[in-house]
Amino acid sequence: MANTLDKIEVVTDYKHIQIRETTDSGGFHRRVLTPSDDVSGEVQEIKDKAEELWTDEVKTAWTTFQEEQAAEIDE
Repeated sequence: MANTLDKIEVVTDYKHIQIRETTDSGGFHRRVLTPSDDVSGEVQEIKDKAEELWTDEVKTAWTTFQEEQAAEIDE
């Protein structure tokens, strides 16, 4: 069986979507989606949250942040 969506939280200025799912064994599986992630394979609730939060402004800010971090590593 598949994990069941348990909780969705929004964290950071870049609107990361933090997901907690319950597993068949009664435990939890956690994962985080960023504005650069493809959510087409996610359940509708997550797709809707991503569409609501990940505006072009947020996506641009996230891309800029990633580029700045990569540049610092290369220095």
